[in-house]
Amino acid sequence: MFPQRSGGFMPSRTVSLAAHSGAGKTSLAEALLHASGAISRPGRVEDGTARSDFTDAEKEHGFSIQTAVLRLCSEGVDITLLDTPGYADFVREIRGAVRAADAALVVVSAVSGVEVGTERVWATADRFGMPRLIALNKMDRDRADFYTMLADVRASLKGPVAATFLPIGQGEDFRGIVEVLSGESSVEVPTSMRAELREARDALTEAIVETDDALMTRYLDGDDVSDDELRTALEAAIRAGTLYPVIPVSALTGVGVPELLHLLACGLRSAEERGPATGQDGQTREPSADAPFSARVWRLSVDPFVGKEAYIRVWSGTLRAGDTVRNTTRGVDLRPAHLYVIDGKELTEVPELRAGDIGVLTKLPELHTGDTLADPAHPIEYDPLWLPDPAHTVALRPRTRQDEDKLGAALARLLDEDPTLRFAREPQTGEQLLSGMGDMHTKIAVEKLAALGVGVDTAPPQIPYRETIHARAEGQGKHKKQSGGHGQYGDCTIRIEPGEGYNFRSAVVGGAVPAKYLPSIEKGIQDVLQKGSLAGFPLQDLHVTVLGGSYHDVDSSDIAFRTAGSLALKKALEDAKPGLLEPVVLLSVRAPAQLTGDLISDLQTRRARVQGMDPEGTVIVIRAVVPQAELQTYSADLRSLTGDRGAFSVKPHGYQDVPEPLARKVMAERQAALRSEA
Repeated sequence: MFPQRSGGFMPSRTVSLAAHSGAGKTSLAEALLHASGAISRPGRVEDGTARSDFTDAEKEHGFSIQTAVLRLCSEGVDITLLDTPGYADFVREIRGAVRAADAALVVVSAVSGVEVGTERVWATADRFGMPRLIALNKMDRDRADFYTMLADVRASLKGPVAATFLPIGQGEDFRGIVEVLSGESSVEVPTSMRAELREARDALTEAIVETDDALMTRYLDGDDVSDDELRTALEAAIRAGTLYPVIPVSALTGVGVPELLHLLACGLRSAEERGPATGQDGQTREPSADAPFSARVWRLSVDPFVGKEAYIRVWSGTLRAGDTVRNTTRGVDLRPAHLYVIDGKELTEVPELRAGDIGVLTKLPELHTGDTLADPAHPIEYDPLWLPDPAHTVALRPRTRQDEDKLGAALARLLDEDPTLRFAREPQTGEQLLSGMGDMHTKIAVEKLAALGVGVDTAPPQIPYRETIHARAEGQGKHKKQSGGHGQYGDCTIRIEPGEGYNFRSAVVGGAVPAKYLPSIEKGIQDVLQKGSLAGFPLQDLHVTVLGGSYHDVDSSDIAFRTAGSLALKKALEDAKPGLLEPVVLLSVRAPAQLTGDLISDLQTRRARVQGMDPEGTVIVIRAVVPQAELQTYSADLRSLTGDRGAFSVKPHGYQDVPEPLARKVMAERQAALRSEA
């Protein structure tokens, strides 16, 4: 479609290869490598021979877990493919690769069409103005339908989409593709396609001229626009990201792959054409090897033999081995002794990395995902990689004391490598909690712990229930003890009432309780707040007022009034209608709109309160407030319910009352657990 430019000079480019899981992205990467001559035969995901999926975990599970860097050359152009995982659980890998690339190749199944993962990748590329190609893959499969899926792409994905090639045949008859503008094809084009080609050419012409004001004016005035002018405008629109071409392909048979490879080599923008990179303070860096050096760390990996590997995208300048660079994000200087480029799993040492390169730095513990590196004499800091909060949590239970001792160091390595993982100890339950983007994410993390020699079992986390009150009540606490010598005496009356948060105040008049004992009364109340009155859960959302009491000049003490305070609260709770609270979250679910009924029905079984539904093309976004206890298995359940076409996120949303029947069950189980611990 696009000829090489005059002089034959075509700068290198980096392309993020992204898709929803199952669209055949990694198989297409293998086909592109084979078509370019980089490999003698394409590998297969099913056989564990794909160049992208080289880790033991990827071979075992049969899908990509991390972004693979693949290098190829076509028509004199060096192309770096960043083959990202399809599972949304590994969003850190996907977003890092998109930020590191010059353009994106979005793969859509010609059978399944646009899915949730497709839309997420598209939205990320949109956010950063990324030029894109769309490959409709699996055109050789049964039920493949180019025209239906083209309409789906246009309806679902934001921006002008145009078919630049049409398929010759579909399904098992898919045998070639024809270029829309020229009508050229490597196989004979049936005469029956003439009407389709004319219609597609008219649609493509309109899409092209809409990207160029001068051409649009001439076109509307009825002037002829030559094929060369259309081709030049199309090339400019694709490079600028104002038009997204669609090409039908089959990774399995290779049909359409040479034409796609040509588009990658000659149709997308290069690193130099990307334009200057802008720092957070407005500074810019030209994408030139002669500019001051700057780069961003877009992913980290921990190799058992090499150690920490920091993947960088060089935005400007040249980095040579031994140069001093500044980590401007953290304010430390570094001196990388060795520089590498990577192809699959193979590291190759190089003397320098230049603007546009994807490189790897090793054994630099000061580097973290999203960090900016720069020439110390010309510092700049780029914006960090934005990553969503985790959505799925498991409790970790080390199998042995040795595993317990090694868990901290192993987790530190995992969290350093993957910032979308979170670890915390729940103060109420004492559990060690690992959170990730989904059940597959946490499962892979546990497998990595095992590879580091740490065995853990996982379980759903205990729910951190709380207690509260629903009525106003008063109570007196009197602690009086005489055992020879000084006795103990403390007496106070308090009022408690429902209220947001916790509040303690005094309404004592006339010095009935000296002010010096009020802190002790509050300590006694805090003692009871930690254990509640129903099932040993912490008590929250109540306001306490000290009304009065009495004291003894000799026998009163801090400990006596602390005891009196706890007794007063226990007495008041008897009449305050105590109840059980459970944590709730704001759940956001994205899935195909045709599954709305099934999703709502499922949420109703989870005691959800639907807050709203927003259609976005062929996708529905459902927002609901759901008890945390009802989402313990939601990651796997949603995958099953939607055929892996759904995604979700959660945010804490406070606490709500537990229904009475469920509250009785929870309290019975809690009391039984406490008795067994005693």
